[in-house]
Amino acid sequence: MAASDVKLLGASPSPYVNRVQIALNLKSIEFEFLEETFGAKSELLLKSNPIHKKIPVMIHNDKPICESLIIVQYIDEVWTSGPTILPSDPYDRAMARFWAAFVDDKWYPALKELRMAEGEEAKTAALEKLMEMMTLWEDAFAKCGKGKGFFGGDCIGYLDIAFGSFLGWLRVTE
Repeated sequence: MAASDVKLLGASPSPYVNRVQIALNLKSIEFEFLEETFGAKSELLLKSNPIHKKIPVMIHNDKPICESLIIVQYIDEVWTSGPTILPSDPYDRAMARFWAAFVDDKWYPALKELRMAEGEEAKTAALEKLMEMMTLWEDAFAKCGKGKGFFGGDCIGYLDIAFGSFLGWLRVTE
């Protein structure tokens, strides 16, 4: 597939954009990266994502797909060559989607809360909340990874992409 068939609107430091980049690279899909500037929204972005008006947006054959995890699922469904990203078992696939939503809806907001906390008491409370979530996350890794090196088992998969895209931000928070 030519890079002109796949475009990715995004900004390099965004973990959500990084998810899409990882999935595209795993599948060896050529794509054109269209850098968006923080604080400014291009006409193409506004036209491609008129509801949320945010990155990432992947445009495949002139059709926009929005929201990072939805884009990753789309990539896995459309390009069947190369490694699979989502588990093939329906239950495992449902659990991967559940835990990916946990990353976006619970874990990352807790990390952000810690980064934004002011004062020792607020920082301590935010850290305790994040540590509770890390315990849940470690249990999820044990179950989903089935004793292997990745959430996806032997290979990088959906949860590895969902969580791994935030590792740089976790490091910054330390």
